Amino acid sequence: MNKFARLTLGTVAVTSMALSLPALAQTTLTVSTWGGPNHGINTLVWPTWGAWIEEATEGRVTLEVVHDMGPPAAQMEIVADGIGDVTWVFHGFNPGRFELTKLPEFPTFEDFTSEDASAAYWRTHQEYLAAAGEHRGIDVVAVGVHGPGQIFTRNHVEGLDDLAGLRVRVGGAIMGDLSNALGLTGVALPPTGVYEAASQGVIDGAMLSLEGLRSFRVAEVLPHTLTVDGGFYRGSFAIAMNPMFWDQISPEDRVAIEEVSGEHLSRLFGYMMDVVDARGVEFAEEQGNTFTRISDADVDRLRDINEELLADWSAAVADRGVDAMAAIAYFSEQLVEAAESERIADRVVSQ
Repeated sequence: MNKFARLTLGTVAVTSMALSLPALAQTTLTVSTWGGPNHGINTLVWPTWGAWIEEATEGRVTLEVVHDMGPPAAQMEIVADGIGDVTWVFHGFNPGRFELTKLPEFPTFEDFTSEDASAAYWRTHQEYLAAAGEHRGIDVVAVGVHGPGQIFTRNHVEGLDDLAGLRVRVGGAIMGDLSNALGLTGVALPPTGVYEAASQGVIDGAMLSLEGLRSFRVAEVLPHTLTVDGGFYRGSFAIAMNPMFWDQISPEDRVAIEEVSGEHLSRLFGYMMDVVDARGVEFAEEQGNTFTRISDADVDRLRDINEELLADWSAAVADRGVDAMAAIAYFSEQLVEAAESERIADRVVSQ
């Protein structure tokens, strides 16, 4: 073999080895998502988090988003069983298991952004809630809340008294408790079922976040929105990972992923909710929908209801080893601090 041939073969061998090393080292984090393709979780959160992870691990870990691996209520099991590596969980879909996660759902009576509320929730989760083990079997890498939940109705209402007896869609967690306290007839429905139920007269209204005005076409069938500053409630979520995934990557890459998760990812989730809420309001205004803020007297009434709900919740979680009222107070403090922290918008990859 001549010198040129030996150099050529050597170069090919080295080049082939170099090209194969990244492929051998690369690990895919499979995301199970249950939102529609155009939902902000898919257009904003996963692309951004994926870019953060890929940059932090120098390309050794990438994200693959898979739709329709299972219904929303099955996502916990999908990740715990290793069918998917990570997902987003709405705690209200798992009644009985999650009680402490109601903490950020109670009304605050102030218009904090979902980004700030999600950051405050993450801090409170780490400080108070994580040790209770409600998420046993999975690792929580972020938590978050949707935007202020308001009440949408077919006919115009001026205040809380006008709601009595109406058939109103509710989801899980605090919504059911609040609807009972307001004298509503709660109808359990997923958000995707609101349009059909309202158009057929099955329900007179719905408790939903402002996002639903557009994404679930609620503005077309329930054109009147009753509001309170901060919302009547919020909804609690977690982004959860199968802990066995960490075994597939190096300790250094685990640290890198954790550094771009936690509060960063929680803020990103909340920011996404702020964006889709704004789009919902804009869509409703284009439809000519009305927005009515409840009176100060109704706000006082709602505060009294909230105090009772908080007391009931505190008693219900007393056996979970968490000082519920101390956690609520801490969350309130963190809401103020989070509002003074750096915004996540500059780090978002796609909107």
